[in-house]
Amino acid sequence: MKNLFVGNMSFQTTEADLRALFEPFGQISRVHIATDRETGRARGFAFVEMPNDAEAAKAIAGLDGKEVGGRNLKVNEARPKTASSGPRGGGGGGFDRDRGGDRGGSDRDRGRGGKQGGRFSNEDYRDSARQPREPRW
Repeated sequence: MKNLFVGNMSFQTTEADLRALFEPFGQISRVHIATDRETGRARGFAFVEMPNDAEAAKAIAGLDGKEVGGRNLKVNEARPKTASSGPRGGGGGGFDRDRGGDRGGSDRDRGRGGKQGGRFSNEDYRDSARQPREPRW
Protein backbone atom coordinates (compact mmCIF):
# COMPACT_ATOMS: atom_id res chain seq x y z
CA MET A 1 0.00 0.00 0.00
CA LYS A 2 1.52 3.31 -1.10
CA ASN A 3 0.28 6.72 -0.08
CA LEU A 4 1.08 9.31 -2.75
CA PHE A 5 1.33 13.07 -2.24
CA VAL A 6 -0.08 15.19 -5.06
CA GLY A 7 0.97 18.82 -4.79
CA ASN A 8 0.69 22.08 -6.77
CA MET A 9 -2.88 21.22 -7.77
CA SER A 10 -5.37 23.70 -9.11
CA PHE A 11 -7.82 24.69 -6.38
CA GLN A 12 -10.69 23.60 -8.64
CA THR A 13 -9.43 20.00 -8.94
CA THR A 14 -12.01 17.54 -7.61
CA GLU A 15 -11.78 14.00 -6.26
CA ALA A 16 -13.29 12.71 -9.52
CA ASP A 17 -10.59 14.52 -11.51
CA LEU A 18 -7.86 12.87 -9.44
CA ARG A 19 -9.45 9.43 -9.77
CA ALA A 20 -9.64 9.86 -13.57
CA LEU A 21 -5.99 10.95 -13.60
CA PHE A 22 -4.68 8.03 -11.51
CA GLU A 23 -6.96 5.16 -12.71
CA PRO A 24 -4.98 4.42 -15.91
CA PHE A 25 -2.03 3.46 -13.69
CA GLY A 26 -3.95 1.04 -11.44
CA GLN A 27 -6.40 0.56 -8.61
CA ILE A 28 -7.08 3.44 -6.19
CA SER A 29 -8.25 2.71 -2.66
CA ARG A 30 -8.66 6.28 -1.38
CA VAL A 31 -8.43 9.93 -2.48
CA HIS A 32 -8.24 12.73 0.10
CA ILE A 33 -8.12 16.40 -0.93
CA ALA A 34 -6.85 18.63 1.89
CA THR A 35 -9.23 21.48 2.68
CA ASP A 36 -8.96 24.54 4.87
CA ARG A 37 -10.78 24.05 8.18
CA GLU A 38 -12.28 27.53 8.29
CA THR A 39 -13.19 28.20 4.66
CA GLY A 40 -13.69 24.66 3.37
CA ARG A 41 -11.70 25.48 0.22
CA ALA A 42 -9.11 23.11 -1.23
CA ARG A 43 -5.54 23.81 -0.11
CA GLY A 44 -3.90 22.72 -3.38
CA PHE A 45 -2.69 19.27 -2.43
CA ALA A 46 -4.10 15.78 -1.96
CA PHE A 47 -3.23 12.21 -1.01
CA VAL A 48 -3.96 9.17 -3.17
CA GLU A 49 -3.66 5.63 -1.76
CA MET A 50 -2.82 2.81 -4.15
CA PRO A 51 -2.70 -0.80 -2.90
CA ASN A 52 -0.10 -1.99 -5.45
CA ASP A 53 3.40 -0.54 -5.01
CA ALA A 54 4.41 -1.16 -8.65
CA GLU A 55 1.32 0.69 -9.93
CA ALA A 56 2.04 3.56 -7.55
CA ALA A 57 5.60 3.82 -8.88
CA LYS A 58 4.22 3.97 -12.45
CA ALA A 59 1.78 6.70 -11.41
CA ILE A 60 4.61 8.75 -9.86
CA ALA A 61 6.73 8.36 -13.01
CA GLY A 62 3.84 9.18 -15.33
CA LEU A 63 2.23 12.09 -13.48
CA ASP A 64 5.10 13.97 -11.76
CA GLY A 65 5.47 17.26 -13.64
CA LYS A 66 2.36 16.71 -15.80
CA GLU A 67 0.32 19.86 -16.46
CA VAL A 68 -3.24 19.65 -15.10
CA GLY A 69 -5.50 22.68 -14.81
CA GLY A 70 -2.69 25.04 -15.84
CA ARG A 71 -0.28 23.79 -13.13
CA ASN A 72 2.51 21.21 -13.11
CA LEU A 73 1.65 18.50 -10.59
CA LYS A 74 4.18 17.33 -8.03
CA VAL A 75 3.62 13.61 -7.35
CA ASN A 76 5.78 11.58 -4.97
CA GLU A 77 5.53 9.11 -2.13
CA ALA A 78 4.01 10.76 0.94
CA ARG A 79 6.29 11.07 3.94
CA PRO A 80 4.87 10.16 7.35
CA LYS A 81 3.73 13.04 9.51
CA THR A 82 6.36 14.08 12.03
CA ALA A 83 5.98 15.67 15.47
CA SER A 84 7.36 18.97 14.17
CA SER A 85 4.89 19.27 11.31
CA GLY A 86 1.83 21.38 11.86
CA PRO A 87 0.51 24.85 11.22
CA ARG A 88 3.18 26.96 9.51
CA GLY A 89 5.72 24.16 9.98
CA GLY A 90 5.79 25.00 13.66
CA GLY A 91 8.02 22.88 15.81
CA GLY A 92 8.02 25.48 18.56
CA GLY A 93 6.31 25.58 21.91
CA GLY A 94 2.70 26.03 22.75
CA PHE A 95 -0.38 23.99 23.40
CA ASP A 96 -1.28 21.49 20.74
CA ARG A 97 -5.00 20.76 20.96
CA ASP A 98 -4.89 18.00 18.34
CA ARG A 99 -2.38 15.91 20.25
CA GLY A 100 -3.81 16.72 23.70
CA GLY A 101 -0.79 18.13 25.45
CA ASP A 102 1.80 20.78 25.95
CA ARG A 103 4.65 20.57 23.43
CA GLY A 104 7.01 23.05 24.93
CA GLY A 105 7.33 26.61 26.10
CA SER A 106 9.00 28.05 29.14
CA ASP A 107 8.55 27.24 32.84
CA ARG A 108 6.45 30.35 33.12
CA ASP A 109 4.00 28.92 30.57
CA ARG A 110 3.81 25.61 32.41
CA GLY A 111 2.08 26.51 35.63
CA ARG A 112 4.10 29.22 37.36
CA GLY A 113 1.51 31.92 36.92
CA GLY A 114 0.32 31.04 33.43
CA LYS A 115 -2.78 29.70 31.78
CA GLN A 116 -2.52 25.98 31.16
CA GLY A 117 -4.47 24.65 28.22
CA GLY A 118 -6.41 27.90 27.95
CA ARG A 119 -8.14 27.58 31.37
CA PHE A 120 -7.62 29.92 34.31
CA SER A 121 -7.14 28.32 37.70
CA ASN A 122 -6.04 29.64 41.08
CA GLU A 123 -4.31 26.30 41.69
CA ASP A 124 -1.58 27.44 39.30
CA TYR A 125 -0.54 30.09 41.84
CA ARG A 126 -0.20 27.98 45.01
CA ASP A 127 3.64 27.89 44.95
CA SER A 128 4.14 31.46 43.83
CA ALA A 129 5.11 34.25 46.20
CA ARG A 130 2.49 36.63 44.79
CA GLN A 131 -1.17 35.71 44.81
CA PRO A 132 -3.31 36.67 41.82
CA ARG A 133 -5.46 39.78 41.89
CA GLU A 134 -9.16 39.74 41.39
CA PRO A 135 -10.09 40.66 37.82
CA ARG A 136 -11.24 44.25 37.24
CA TRP A 137 -14.39 43.94 35.25
